[in-house]
Amino acid sequence: MIPLRDTIKSKTVPFVNYALITLCGAVFLYELSLGARVGHFIRLTGVTASDISASLLQGHFAARPAITLLSSMFVHGGWMHLLGNMLYLYIFGDNVEDRIGHWSYLVFYLLCGAASALVQVYAQQNSTAPLIGASGAISGVLGAYLLLYPKAKILTLIPLFVFFPVVEVPAFFFLGFWFLIQFFQGALAAAGGDAAMGGVAWWAHAGGFVAGAILLPVFLILRRL
Repeated sequence: MIPLRDTIKSKTVPFVNYALITLCGAVFLYELSLGARVGHFIRLTGVTASDISASLLQGHFAARPAITLLSSMFVHGGWMHLLGNMLYLYIFGDNVEDRIGHWSYLVFYLLCGAASALVQVYAQQNSTAPLIGASGAISGVLGAYLLLYPKAKILTLIPLFVFFPVVEVPAFFFLGFWFLIQFFQGALAAAGGDAAMGGVAWWAHAGGFVAGAILLPVFLILRRL
């Protein structure tokens, strides 16, 4: 299922959400300019589970692995990776920003991204493959959206072989189904070992979603203070 838009209109200009999309796009253009050096950039900015695990086992959190929990969410591995993530952020992020406030939304987004990366690290503690992408943070936005607007309608493109119907799907079904896919794919990948992940951070997606659902009430309370 491919979301096209939702039915909830934002009451404010979601400038933080726009800034996040712009920053991800700018970083990707920088990646393209690096040519053959892009691999080094990804290793430098991506989360490496084995590095963070080793750091924690030594009783401290080294600066560079800690920084990658933030830097990794602005780096993408290709056009489809970037565009898919930005589509979801564009559709769902503005409404969450509208409800919890601009700067609170930025903090919320970064916390969800960091939490999602740590969940993936726990699932793949010995992995040396760099984890990159905004999908973990965006998953947190989806978790918050589900709680805020469960009855919203998501205009959705459903690829069915040669047919591509566009239908309105309730948010609770669209996002609930999305979460179940991430969870069960993560469970299957865990049973098959790291190689079964197929390059997709399923547990980061599921973990980010849960983190967003947990953090949302806290941010709503803080906004009322």
